[in-house]
Amino acid sequence: MEEIQEHQSQSIGKDDEDEIVVEQAAGAHGDPLQHGDFPPKVDSAVEILQEKVTKQVVKEGHGQKPSKYATCFLHYRAWTESTQHKFEDTWHEQRPFEMVLGKEKKEMAGLAVGVSSMNAGERALLHVGWELGYGKEGSFSFPNVPPMADIIYEVELIGFDEVREGKARGDMTAEERIGAADRRKMDGNSLFKDEKLEEAMQQYEMAIAYLGDDFMFQLFGKYRDMALAVKNPCHLNMAACLIKLKRHEEAIAQCTIVLAEDENNAKALFRRGKARAELGQTDAAREDFLKARKHAPEDKAITRGLRLLDEHDKAVYKKQKEIYKGIFGPPPQPKPKPANLLTRMWQWLTLICQWLLSLIYHLFKRERRKAD
Repeated sequence: MEEIQEHQSQSIGKDDEDEIVVEQAAGAHGDPLQHGDFPPKVDSAVEILQEKVTKQVVKEGHGQKPSKYATCFLHYRAWTESTQHKFEDTWHEQRPFEMVLGKEKKEMAGLAVGVSSMNAGERALLHVGWELGYGKEGSFSFPNVPPMADIIYEVELIGFDEVREGKARGDMTAEERIGAADRRKMDGNSLFKDEKLEEAMQQYEMAIAYLGDDFMFQLFGKYRDMALAVKNPCHLNMAACLIKLKRHEEAIAQCTIVLAEDENNAKALFRRGKARAELGQTDAAREDFLKARKHAPEDKAITRGLRLLDEHDKAVYKKQKEIYKGIFGPPPQPKPKPANLLTRMWQWLTLICQWLLSLIYHLFKRERRKAD
């Protein structure tokens, strides 16, 4: 189930030339994000950005830093420093946060200071004083932040658009947003082909950010079709990257998003099946492969995936059979029970009696003949 290019370039990948269909084995680029409820432990040097903002780099980024009024796309988690209570997590919501530097909300001032110091793809831990957070009063709505609470942010800058590249996302027309997302998708495809998987995923995620749920709900007819023609390939290419990076559960989530829109999407079914097979979820994987085959019956990659599952099941059955044989062994053969002394004596007495009766009978018969 590793290689799709040679098969899907003529079948599953035929309908969408812009979508990456190469899924050959590759090494991991970076580590998956941790899903803990507490801030990560970081050993890197502490950089003082402002009196109330410090930064520690978790993962280095690349390229330039965003300038003022750049539209930044980021993921972050936020905790109150004193109680370690997590009050926001955009990774969990699977929705990147959009921030225009210089136009951020007051409570995001410290976060904006940190983001402005980051390169695209960089992940960092920020410590922000309450003066540049939710202030003296805190927030008693959503998010719930106590008064005068210092904040810890774990932030990843996915990417950014400079002002010269166009309007802020909220000011764009439907055609402009779809076009901007498509350009990001194409950039991601180029990075994917160069095996820059983490950077490719950042581009796909930025493309998806242009086509968020709030925007998709407003689209109908041809505009919705245009948007899905960009959005779904981005999710599927994210899944391809995640499978290469051995982040199979995240790959399953990306495919499931596509299947919520198009339940018969053969690529989504195949890639979800592949990720499930890697996790040992063979029954669910087979179900996905069989459904994918209904919609792409000639696809060799799907057939190969099913064959590998069958071979896996046979190997597991054989191994289990050997294990059980070693545990239980052959069934024991019944052994004849030795007869006790009384039983033997009774048998001998029976034989003697039978012999005596037979002898008396013959004697009686002989004497009667003489009398006759």
